[in-house]
Amino acid sequence: MKVAIITDQHFGARKNSKLFHDYFLKFYNEIFFPTLEEEGITTIVDMGDTFDNRTGINFGALTWAKDNYYDRLQEMGIFVHTIVGNHTAFYKNSNKVNAVDLLLREYDNVKVYANPIEVMLGSLGVLFIPWINQENEKETFELVQDTDCSVAMGHLELSGFKAHRGCVMENGMDSDRFKKFDMVFSGHYHTRSSSDKISYLGNPYEMFWNDVNDTRGFHIFDTETRKLKEINNPFRLFYNIYYEDTDYKKIDVSEYENKIVKVIVRKKSDPKKFEKFIDKLYRIGVFELKTVENFSIQESEKFEAFESEDTLSILNRYIQEAEIDLDKSLVQGIIQDVYQEACELI
Repeated sequence: MKVAIITDQHFGARKNSKLFHDYFLKFYNEIFFPTLEEEGITTIVDMGDTFDNRTGINFGALTWAKDNYYDRLQEMGIFVHTIVGNHTAFYKNSNKVNAVDLLLREYDNVKVYANPIEVMLGSLGVLFIPWINQENEKETFELVQDTDCSVAMGHLELSGFKAHRGCVMENGMDSDRFKKFDMVFSGHYHTRSSSDKISYLGNPYEMFWNDVNDTRGFHIFDTETRKLKEINNPFRLFYNIYYEDTDYKKIDVSEYENKIVKVIVRKKSDPKKFEKFIDKLYRIGVFELKTVENFSIQESEKFEAFESEDTLSILNRYIQEAEIDLDKSLVQGIIQDVYQEACELI
């Protein structure tokens, strides 16, 4: 049996931005749904954070999700196993009140899991592990210890994995608590990363600047062979352009229409030509444009590392370098929570 695994879809992201949802829809219409049909998929595992804002729902986002995703899956006869993530749980210490259960009850092809449970996918027993919190932690690890399932899927916050490119999480649970499993697949962190038997599968699309050029998509898992197939999303929303006296007449800017663009200036000998370059981008219709000038760093690798550093990475680096008598990993965890909640307001 082949099942599709997708995670961290964040419907309603960026205050239900039309730009982002048009971008999401291109992925679903041109990659996701055609692949389900080609592969003969009848079952999906959604590993959490289906909606973006854990404290409320934008009616436009809900309508969009139903019209463009859930209605279509229902018409295709596809069953969806939905695991509660931290963005869909209203309370931080409980999964009982959650968006997916409250909002999707009209769909008989959607089953929501707020508590850990063993589920059969074909002939394979899988342990589903929703967001672990104060209320369900004891129950979760008792089941982890007692289960005969060799595969687990969930929404886990484990230390030692990349939250996003360039930022390894030092807080979170010890991955050794899941070492009994042959395979563990998880959502929560948006970039793909693996260590030993544990794999973070990443979300389907770019959502922030730290996602630029970071491969996204979803996966097909064969429960018989236990092989995992990556289905990549070829579409991008964020672009870095490196300007080095670039000839504005020769550059093709058509791919930047309705995109979020950052022009990183390495060399600008003629300001007038640079202004014509910028004007050409505006004329094609970029959605958002910002420029960054730094002439002191010329080596590509060093420059890219410097410029791609996002807000959360800067904060984490500052904490690491600060001379404070506090648990730095705990402080980083608090900062990450505050940052994520702030992103929900953007």
